[in-house]
Amino acid sequence: MKKKEWIPHPGTGKKKKKLGQVILHIIFLIMVLMYLVPFILVISISFSDEASVIKEGYSLIPPKFSLEAYKLAFRNPEQMLQSYKVTILFTLAATALSTLVMGIMAYPLSRPNYKLRKPFTFFVLFTMLFSGGLVPSYILNVQYLHLNDTIWVYIFPGLVSAYNLIIIRTNYKSLPDELIEAAKVDGAREMYICFKIVMPLCKPVLASVGFLFLVAKWNDWMTSLLYIHEADLYSLQYLLQKILKESEYLKQLADTGQLMGGEVFPSESFRYAMALIAAGPVLVIFPFFQKYFAKGMTLGGVKG
Repeated sequence: MKKKEWIPHPGTGKKKKKLGQVILHIIFLIMVLMYLVPFILVISISFSDEASVIKEGYSLIPPKFSLEAYKLAFRNPEQMLQSYKVTILFTLAATALSTLVMGIMAYPLSRPNYKLRKPFTFFVLFTMLFSGGLVPSYILNVQYLHLNDTIWVYIFPGLVSAYNLIIIRTNYKSLPDELIEAAKVDGAREMYICFKIVMPLCKPVLASVGFLFLVAKWNDWMTSLLYIHEADLYSLQYLLQKILKESEYLKQLADTGQLMGGEVFPSESFRYAMALIAAGPVLVIFPFFQKYFAKGMTLGGVKG
């Protein structure tokens, strides 16, 4: 007598699939909360009264609403707005110029018929391993290029990133060679191919690299520390750092009863307010780059 073979019920596979989807959604929900909850906490603490934060601790909802931290940060609104204007100006200008320069540089490095491709690629890679250092860079920018106390010191130094250039070059190499050859047969020149064919097709990776460069420039405070002495040219990050150091000194005076008539100085909420002021504009810009960001980084690593 033959044994009957066990045949799984048709609904068993669907139940397992649904269970897997539920587990996957739960995992993604937890990951989203891990990013979202700290951000909400930063906003909540920045709008909280300092005494309530000390007494009740951190909370996702301000126990007592207060704008003292932001009043302290914007006690000199003209200087803050000027720093915002300077930072936005050099960030956008440097990002646009850097993306354009690296996009053009990557094109000949990606073409196999360019005779100096290997020497220039080695030169680019060499800069990733060794650099001149801080002192030679300072001497070059100040004594020879005279970029100190000018807006150009934020833009020209560090305009080309070797790592980003390699990413763009790798993405260019992933394009079919037949596409370039067909354009040349039709009479297109190299500059036309670069600007009208290659760069538009590689827009995701250019947008991704541009966004990474934009974030790095927005967070730049070292340039102001080294090269800028005029307050009108302070970057936002450097100004916020100066305000934070001043607030720490004011807190020491407040703790000793020499300031604010014995009131609690908003030191904790002030730190979170500064973080929100510094990161706010970038968080607004990021959604516009999101569709390029994920796609661009994967396209850059397809072909070596």
